[in-house]
Amino acid sequence: MKSKVSVAEKKEFIHWFLQKYELQKKEAAWLLSYLSSSDELLKRVHFVDHVRHLPKSMMISTKCSKMVSFRFTKNKRVGADVETAFYDIRTYPHEDLYIGLYFKDRAKSPEYAAVLEVNPMEKHDLVQDHLLSLFAEMLLDQAVKDFQRRELYKKIDHALEERDEQAFLQLSEQWIKILES
Repeated sequence: MKSKVSVAEKKEFIHWFLQKYELQKKEAAWLLSYLSSSDELLKRVHFVDHVRHLPKSMMISTKCSKMVSFRFTKNKRVGADVETAFYDIRTYPHEDLYIGLYFKDRAKSPEYAAVLEVNPMEKHDLVQDHLLSLFAEMLLDQAVKDFQRRELYKKIDHALEERDEQAFLQLSEQWIKILES
């Protein structure tokens, strides 16, 4: 995912997408063509994985997808009419528009990945996910250290039971190193 995608990349992607896939709503294909015909509009278009929590977004699905065929959302108002979306885009060309495309194997598509941008409303989620990942890693590290201590402690006990002085001294040195770290 990129933070900025060029107008040329977006235009090329839309042309590729429209040639490769058939949309559930033919009017949505016309709308994508309209967007690709204007560099000024494309500067405001952002392809994202998820369109939730965004002020102005469109969700467009191909015939090979089981998602909703078309949905336009603006300021929490949701509609399924492509003409309404077109009218809004034409009336307010200065507003950012976030588009979520749903098609077969989209997760494996390098063309789609090349134009994907980070949803600005999900940046907080990304930070939170990163923090949770670090916390999980810390917990795992601690669990491994605790396991290693218990195992070393058992080996020391076993060396004492067997009266193996050399093993006991070697394991005790390891124990001291663990306690110092």
